[in-house]
Amino acid sequence: TVRIFSVTILVLLLMIPNAMIRDIIRERQFTSQEAVTEVSSKWGNTQTIVGPIVSVPYLRYTEDSDGKRTYTKYWSHFLPDDLRIDANVNSDTRKRGIYEVVVYGSQLSISGKFMKPDPEVLNIEQKYFLTEEAIVSMGIPDMRGIGDKVSLAFGDTVAEFGPGIPTSDVFSEGISVRMPLADLDEYKFNIDLSLRGSQSLDFVPIGRSTHVKLNSDWPHPSFKGSFLPEKHDIAETGFEAVWKVLDLNRNFPQAWRGSKLGLYDSSFGFELFIPNDHYQQSMRSAKYAILFISLTFMVFFFMETINKKRIHPIQYILVGLALSIFFVLILSLSEFVGFNAAYGVGALA
Repeated sequence: TVRIFSVTILVLLLMIPNAMIRDIIRERQFTSQEAVTEVSSKWGNTQTIVGPIVSVPYLRYTEDSDGKRTYTKYWSHFLPDDLRIDANVNSDTRKRGIYEVVVYGSQLSISGKFMKPDPEVLNIEQKYFLTEEAIVSMGIPDMRGIGDKVSLAFGDTVAEFGPGIPTSDVFSEGISVRMPLADLDEYKFNIDLSLRGSQSLDFVPIGRSTHVKLNSDWPHPSFKGSFLPEKHDIAETGFEAVWKVLDLNRNFPQAWRGSKLGLYDSSFGFELFIPNDHYQQSMRSAKYAILFISLTFMVFFFMETINKKRIHPIQYILVGLALSIFFVLILSLSEFVGFNAAYGVGALA
């Protein structure tokens, strides 16, 4: 009984170096994440595409006691009736020291149509509705990821987007172009966008009907956001996914005045998921340390009992520390040769 109690105390004491090893794993994982952040900040961070949106300024006035009117400009915003996005995403890896960072480059074809903006829907008088100052804008969170000039075919007009947005009602970062509205019932549009990013690519379903078709060579997608794809096909060479989202599926209207929150709550997309990286596997192995050590000590205990030969507590501690070195070897070697080879070398040691 005394011996069992002593062995139990030794097992618990050996959880102290195991806790230190887990701290090292977390530290190495944090350093790896720092490398991902550093590379992403230069290549392009996670991207969420919002747009295009037509924004039309309008005037409102206040009248003082003398009848003098003061006019103030506000913005109204209109979403497309139909939005179709065809995206082709190619993954790539960048190295920072011993760390590999997965990034992507994408080619997006964005098309659809707007119906003629109707100020009466928003209780705006036609004479104060400044259609000649309308803009078309797109929200892009990391502008460094734009790889080429972005042109817009809108109705009968072709123009080129510029940086910045005159109003931050909808999003604060992105591109825009002034687009006076002609007297048309509908405006068909087309945009070709080359965009770099890392970790994930998301879309906001701003169309009355939004269709997204996405192709990629990444074999391990993790679909995320408010909507899962209607259908998808995942193979070792990549995947294809298709989404269809209606305006009834989200919680914001097709037109509004002023700012509007909650657009990003309806975003959806995919993440460049890395299944079971070596830090996750090392941490999982370290969590079973008490099982490895306990089983080994049980074998020693039965050897003592059956053979009537005593094993000194220091020998127990030495064996327990040797088992702890197994977990250190897994962590240190897996960063260079992968988890499976590191596990084999650590077990042999």
